[in-house]
Amino acid sequence: MSVFDVRIDALSGGPADLAQYRGRALLVVNVASRCGLTPQYAGLQALADSYAERGLTVLGVPCNQFAGQEPGTAAEIEEFCQVNYGVTFPLTEKIDVNGPDRHPLYAELVSTPDAEGHTGDIRWNFEKFLIAPDGTVAARFAPQVTPDSPELRAAIEKVLPA
Repeated sequence: MSVFDVRIDALSGGPADLAQYRGRALLVVNVASRCGLTPQYAGLQALADSYAERGLTVLGVPCNQFAGQEPGTAAEIEEFCQVNYGVTFPLTEKIDVNGPDRHPLYAELVSTPDAEGHTGDIRWNFEKFLIAPDGTVAARFAPQVTPDSPELRAAIEKVLPA
């Protein structure tokens, strides 16, 4: 099983169909609207825009497990992202990324270590996982690693299919 085989719904309802991203690089990020790191939405949108034609999709995954920083409904989250950051990249349903109700998507991701060797539970909003076109987890980045950081961009460049 790979990330592309996991079932998750889109924020707007219905299946998100991760299989459609098979053959593309995928950057999976747990997001929140009321976090000090929320301005990363702008950088994520810039990544999505600049790398889309080369085979990268950014996938935002709303989560309310960190200090209740994503309390909104699906409609509120979507409106916030579009109005404040011009987000056009896909967003999934709001899920749990840690604990007994951890979504299967994150069950597939959390064993991958980041640069400091951290594995396991997600530490905060905006933790990033880079998925290679074959569905393997290529890299994990701490929440403080910004979308424009050289290490994230270098990792993306390594896994782009085109």
